[in-house]
Amino acid sequence: MIIVHHLNDSRSQRVLWLLEELGAEYQVKRYERDPKTRLAPKELRAIHPLGKSPVIQHGDIIVAETGAILEYLLDIHSHSGLRPEPGTPEARRFTYWMHYAEGSAMTPLLLKLIFGEIPKRTPFFARPIARSIANKVNAAMIAPQIANHTAWWESELAKDGWFAGDRFTAADVMMSFPLEAAGSRIGFGKDKPACAAFLKRIRERPAYRRALERGGPYAYA
Repeated sequence: MIIVHHLNDSRSQRVLWLLEELGAEYQVKRYERDPKTRLAPKELRAIHPLGKSPVIQHGDIIVAETGAILEYLLDIHSHSGLRPEPGTPEARRFTYWMHYAEGSAMTPLLLKLIFGEIPKRTPFFARPIARSIANKVNAAMIAPQIANHTAWWESELAKDGWFAGDRFTAADVMMSFPLEAAGSRIGFGKDKPACAAFLKRIRERPAYRRALERGGPYAYA
């Protein structure tokens, strides 16, 4: 039995979704963020030294990091059809997006989140200065990067509707979190119809909806 150590409003929602797509049996152990710091509780350190989610347990095996977990699940469900055949152009795209999702896509989104929090956590008398600095960094460095990345997503999704070819794969599961995070923070207007359509399609999948039921409240949905 696979145990998913699941943190609310986190990347681990993708693990639940893939497990539902695979039709795998699993157990969810839920953890709640600290309402003030928004960080994971210290209990997760008993599972993995970094104390972060997602982490899964499969017998004596513990796997952390979303991409590594998804690859592990695909390995033990090798006939799922959710990973393209090796050596194909689709497989190369698959590998790219599986790494890109956390390697490049999330960096500017996390910076936007962090700089948005700085004024809130600054003493009241210094808050205007902190807000001014955060706004300038966002405008000069963060927002242009996010715009560049979202334009890239739009151009790729406009080709086939999915990230690794003309059918749904685990790369779409992996990329769902960056798109959902960007959608909630900046939105996808008329200039990003392919991104908006992607989010609509994945949220209509029965497995996606079942994962929400198993995982509990998920703000990005």
